[in-house]
Amino acid sequence: MSFTWLKHYMPRGIYGRAALILLLPVVFIQLVVTVVFAQRHFEGVTHQMSDTVLRELALVMDVVKDAPSSSSVSAAVAAQAGPLDIAVLPVAEAKIPTESQMLWYDYSGRVIVRRFSALLDGFRAVDLTEGRLVRLYLDSSKGPLEIQFDRRRISASNPHQLFVYTIFFGVLMTFIASIYLRNQLRPIKRLARVAEAFGRGRHLPYSPAGAVEVRAAGNAFVDMRNRIERQIEQRTLMLSGVSHDLRTPLTRMRLGLSMLDDEDAAPLLQDVDDMQGMLDEFLSFAKGATEGTPEAIDPHELMAQAVEDAQRAGRDVTLLPHEGEGQGTVMLRRNAMRRAVDNLISNAVRYGAKAEVSVMLTDKTLRIRVEDDGPGIPVDRRQEAAKPFTRLDPARNQDQGGGVGLGLAIATDIARAHGGVLRLGESSRLGGLRADIVIAR
Repeated sequence: MSFTWLKHYMPRGIYGRAALILLLPVVFIQLVVTVVFAQRHFEGVTHQMSDTVLRELALVMDVVKDAPSSSSVSAAVAAQAGPLDIAVLPVAEAKIPTESQMLWYDYSGRVIVRRFSALLDGFRAVDLTEGRLVRLYLDSSKGPLEIQFDRRRISASNPHQLFVYTIFFGVLMTFIASIYLRNQLRPIKRLARVAEAFGRGRHLPYSPAGAVEVRAAGNAFVDMRNRIERQIEQRTLMLSGVSHDLRTPLTRMRLGLSMLDDEDAAPLLQDVDDMQGMLDEFLSFAKGATEGTPEAIDPHELMAQAVEDAQRAGRDVTLLPHEGEGQGTVMLRRNAMRRAVDNLISNAVRYGAKAEVSVMLTDKTLRIRVEDDGPGIPVDRRQEAAKPFTRLDPARNQDQGGGVGLGLAIATDIARAHGGVLRLGESSRLGGLRADIVIAR
């Protein structure tokens, strides 16, 4: 049997599920025990008290039978059965209810009705709606009678106490269990916050705490975080060292080429410039997305500065105006985000004639979009284009100059370090490539 449909009705949070696992069996057992005990206890007690009253009513009916007339029934019962404290009154036929009456929650009343109707001769109906008084209607040799006596003689007093105690202690134990459960789940929530922050490029202090299993998970996370940080540091040092060491021979080559004629040295100088550009991209890639610390930044202002710098460099870039909605700040690494947007703008103007930049900020996400009018990238090669050192010559105009295939890879790493993603698509405005950096706030 499949219980997949049940998942839609289950709590999504670990606190809700743990509370359900802990409290549901306790509440179920309390309800079962309460219902079973109440049924057996109150039904048995009501039977015993009803039998006692039935014997007393039998004595009363004997007195009624010996009374000379219906008008003397009340006086005869008061004189001969006074200690029983039972009042007997003649009643008109029209005042007798057609059926027994009781409150909807009167459990013992149902037992009384069944008991009286089965064992009491001449039983017509019983009225239990007044709470403290029982009005019993039956036929006798002197005509219809109304018999009144105290309800406490036939039902257990304060039957609600059991339910009150059950509810009170159930709520008390639930409150205590919720406090204990909250303390047990707090380390898990803290571990989740630290892991989420690390995925966004922030290093929060964390020390494992809680149960043994939670501590084991926390220690595993700390070890994993340390290994990732060491790996990033080693990659950065290695690439930075290689790129830095290559600058020296490039400088010597440039000095040597300066001694040659301009006509002979031009192609070689172009190769040196290309190698210099490659080294600059390598250094940018080596710095990665962890440069700087996250700070509250207005993305509209940041993109305005990036577009202004690109325009000063001679690039045809336009910042689309926003409607004034979505104002606010986002936790970003300024230098890293600038590098990502600069790479996207560089790719856009390299493979197209112009580029447009837009920013959309909502309560949940930040989207930075760069569009161009170039040839774009085929759908089946967009995922490959975001990999390091990938150059899609057929998809992009390589004749207009190209790099080493790190522009989109750097932007992808920076977006991931901010807890976001880089999405590539087709621009509906310009017809070229559309690159979106989407970051959850």
